Amino acid sequence: MDYPQEHIKPYGKDGKKSEQVEEMFDNIAPAYDKLNHTLSMGIDRSWRRKAIDALRPFHPRRIMDVATGTGDFAILACRELKPDTLIGTDISEGMMNVGREKVKRARLSDRISFVREDCTSLSFADESFDAVTVAFGIRNFDGLDKGLSEICRVLKPGGHLVILELSTPERFPMKQLFTVYSKAVIPLLGKCISKDNSAYTYLPQSIRAFPQGEIMQGVIRKAGFGEVRFKRLTFGICTLYIAKK
Repeated sequence: MDYPQEHIKPYGKDGKKSEQVEEMFDNIAPAYDKLNHTLSMGIDRSWRRKAIDALRPFHPRRIMDVATGTGDFAILACRELKPDTLIGTDISEGMMNVGREKVKRARLSDRISFVREDCTSLSFADESFDAVTVAFGIRNFDGLDKGLSEICRVLKPGGHLVILELSTPERFPMKQLFTVYSKAVIPLLGKCISKDNSAYTYLPQSIRAFPQGEIMQGVIRKAGFGEVRFKRLTFGICTLYIAKK
């Protein structure tokens, strides 16, 4: 199926979305962490903890963090869940290079590794992982159905998928406040901190276009998952999805 966010690209209509997303993240990698915490006013840390808490009862030994970026979620998941292995995958080497340095400083290089992967065509064997996480990256997939199907393929039966994604609040006054914030504040701060005008215009557009709530629940089910549930966090600014293979 074709989804609206798959047609929204950082640098215009020409070229593949995945290539433009890779270029964008390579460009903003040095400023990404500062921007992330500034734009979310630090609330993103509590969202990550909620996602990790959702996996805690299952004690996953082998985890893949898809769209791992600079590795914040991977590092926290490794510290909290203590898996044997955690592999962070992303299409942006620029982002992962920042992550590799952070993992070294955290002295977790023996358990966390980074690999460049296209989420729609993963190189891992079937049933390789106990859990797969995607924090704030699934709306950038160039092929949502294919990416979710690939995640399902590499998960062991009974394994869990946890997704965190930014979403648009549905109720007054947060809906109106978020509209102003996403259209005016996010692009301005993004431009000032990252020097990439397009990246933080793309961000709010991709959030608005991405399927959320019950619709996203159906998309995850269609990819082969069961027991799909979701929870809106912080008045609906972020949504946590949990599913089982």
